[in-house]
Amino acid sequence: MAEQVDTDLPAEWPGNIWLEGKTIIHLQKEQERPSHMPRGPAKKTGEGFLNPAMAPARTRSVLLLADALEHGWLVKDDKSIRILDSLCSTGVRVRRWRNEIPETLQNRMRITANDLDIFAINWAKMSHKEHPPSTKISHSVEPDRYGKIPKGRFDNGIYFQNLDARVALSESSFQWIDIDPFGSPVPFLDAAVQSLSRVGLLEVTATDTAALTGSSLSSQKRRYGAKGIVDLYAHDDAVRTLMGLIATTAAKHDKTIIPILALFDGHHVRISVMLKSSKELASNIHSNLGWRIRCDEIPYKFKKHPNESELDRASGPMWIGPLWNKEITERMTEQRVLELCFPSEEEYRMAKDCGLDWDEHDLEYAKRELIRSVKHISNASKIMSRDHLLVNLDSLPKWSNTSGAPKMDKLIEAIKQSGFYAARVPDLEPLLATDIDFNELIKIVQNLKRD
Repeated sequence: MAEQVDTDLPAEWPGNIWLEGKTIIHLQKEQERPSHMPRGPAKKTGEGFLNPAMAPARTRSVLLLADALEHGWLVKDDKSIRILDSLCSTGVRVRRWRNEIPETLQNRMRITANDLDIFAINWAKMSHKEHPPSTKISHSVEPDRYGKIPKGRFDNGIYFQNLDARVALSESSFQWIDIDPFGSPVPFLDAAVQSLSRVGLLEVTATDTAALTGSSLSSQKRRYGAKGIVDLYAHDDAVRTLMGLIATTAAKHDKTIIPILALFDGHHVRISVMLKSSKELASNIHSNLGWRIRCDEIPYKFKKHPNESELDRASGPMWIGPLWNKEITERMTEQRVLELCFPSEEEYRMAKDCGLDWDEHDLEYAKRELIRSVKHISNASKIMSRDHLLVNLDSLPKWSNTSGAPKMDKLIEAIKQSGFYAARVPDLEPLLATDIDFNELIKIVQNLKRD
């Protein structure tokens, strides 16, 4: 496919200047000024769509990629990582990788930015050219799996190409693939799994939460082969339903999955999962698949298959194993995110010189947004990386027959004093994860309310 040139950019370039992390980005003039810490789906405005509510997911992607490079859990011996943002739009994520990952790690990234929208790709190229990373990178473009040199353009550490995502996935092999569509990731999963190397990291976003939670039962059944229940556990069900689909898709290609981080964040599900080639482990994948059964004596239990009497109170099939990797997620701290992603005084001044219309209140809001992107993750890493019970604080008065729920911090501390573990989970709802028996938890709640 012959590459189209930058003359396809609209006359209104450069648009409006914004700052995400420490990376200067260009918003189209017709896009409203983003609110800091936005939640929920944004209105798709056409070509080159940018959803500011996805900024926390992009921030966590920066942290995870930097962590993989620093700690060697994806590739060994300081080798490079081949990375594809398959639906990169205007290139904010790839540019943040180039701007915010430490300089000492930059030459190990082989980044491909792909999108079928030529407007978006050209906008990404121009943004990258106007605001080049401080570390200049120049390396040769590697041939694809057929021995051909891909058609596109390499510019200072990023290879830009204009292909259908499934074509891009089929033509080359990568060790890190990001799938972030507007809607369901289902059409891209099979190609992504096949494109990954023997060991690879897959990051997947799904914004079709009505289907994943069961709000739209027909869409859920059609896309995910699952049945949901819209209640206090709908968000966790959505995460586990998508994880289950990734696991079964991987198993079809003799690969197993190792969950790294999985969240329901505002209006979307975001999953980061490692895949490894292993026929033996892929054959055992169903040991981590099952159903969530709502119960009378406890909130729920996981079970391989519901019986006929349980079916009306069951959601699934879904992933019922651990959702996070402790060793990796415990390093996703507030200190770390500010260290990598918050602009220095000089970087902030440069952005202002480029036309950023911010004041000190905007900068403070941006700092809070970065902190929110990792809030509770490090503290919850221990419990979310093994079997746990998820409890909604607002449901406890019903179970404990008390006038209200205790404060989250007091309840967590009391659970720990009893010899168990608990932590707040990142979610809009007041959720905690714990390994204590539910009946013991209720006794603690009753004692706290009595005091």
